[in-house]
Amino acid sequence: MRGLLHLAAALDQPGVFDGGAFTGPARLAERGGLDFVTLDDSFGRPGPDALAVLCRVAPATRRIGLVPTVTTTHTDPFRVQAAVATLDWVSRGRAGWRIDVSATEDEARLFGRRPAASADALWREAGETADAAAWLWDSWEDGAEIRDVATGRFLDGDRVHRVDFTGSAFSVRGPSTMPRPPQGHPVRVVDATDGDARAVAARHADVALVRAASPAQAADLRDRLREQAAAFGRDPDALRVLVSLLVDLGDGEYAAEPGWGAPLFERGRALGGGGGPRPTARGPLYRGGPVDLAELVTAWHAEGVTDGFHFVPVEPRRDLERLVNGTVALLQHRGLFRTFYPGSTLREHLGLARPANRYAASRATAAARGAS
Repeated sequence: MRGLLHLAAALDQPGVFDGGAFTGPARLAERGGLDFVTLDDSFGRPGPDALAVLCRVAPATRRIGLVPTVTTTHTDPFRVQAAVATLDWVSRGRAGWRIDVSATEDEARLFGRRPAASADALWREAGETADAAAWLWDSWEDGAEIRDVATGRFLDGDRVHRVDFTGSAFSVRGPSTMPRPPQGHPVRVVDATDGDARAVAARHADVALVRAASPAQAADLRDRLREQAAAFGRDPDALRVLVSLLVDLGDGEYAAEPGWGAPLFERGRALGGGGGPRPTARGPLYRGGPVDLAELVTAWHAEGVTDGFHFVPVEPRRDLERLVNGTVALLQHRGLFRTFYPGSTLREHLGLARPANRYAASRATAAARGAS
């Protein structure tokens, strides 16, 4: 069954070091009603810290979700969760966290570490970090802050909990140094195309990104992720799967070049037209105009092969402007995408519930049993 269409875009601007240069594009994406924007980051690439940049963007925006990449390799899990929680507080509930790993020897040498571990081990550690973060975010129950000047009480000690988490490569002690984030748990995003990351996405992610060059490939990846999520005891309907596409809109209003645009298809079977996005070393690439891209989005989403799209502009400023003012505007005109934000948090944009606090839930269960 087709659900709401979700759209996101990357703000990446290689070689740009001025944090203020990301504010205008974020506002543009917000005017288009996009669910969120991402900003990539790694230890091996020059550029500003993605999370710090989006903390600067937060006060200049009002509704759009802000999702920086924060790697779990060579980093302290306690500091990672606190930094992501800070962005959620600064943005008033619009933070996400794109979980990634550092798999190169060059990045390991930056920290004076031994050779990089295997991808399997790195992603296992990433999953443990995501789990530890959730425990720490829950270590303060909602309402733990009393702030009663008359009595001098700042905290309700019964609502702040000790965390003792041990992973395969680290241990974390809590509680966190800050109250529970506005969203409870900031939205977790994982690129789940590769097998090593897929289990982490199925178990921990709210949004999974997949790089698919055809509707059949997108459908297969989405089905496998939902099956894995169910195997982990999750409701698969609580996982949003978005196709991540590089987009080159340099052809303006012209149709896509033959073999690049949006093919007609039915139930994953191509019926003719263009050949769809082409595989490249960086991922599937759409090259054409905004109108043809809108046709691709409409067709793939109508078939139920994806919950939406994450667009990565090849030419950041040009392609984002054509995406918002062309493709998104056309989808809005057709009634396929929102024209305003009905909520204020990223979880609300995505149709995701605010997670219950595990400690509060346990106490409520115990109280119910005692009363029965």
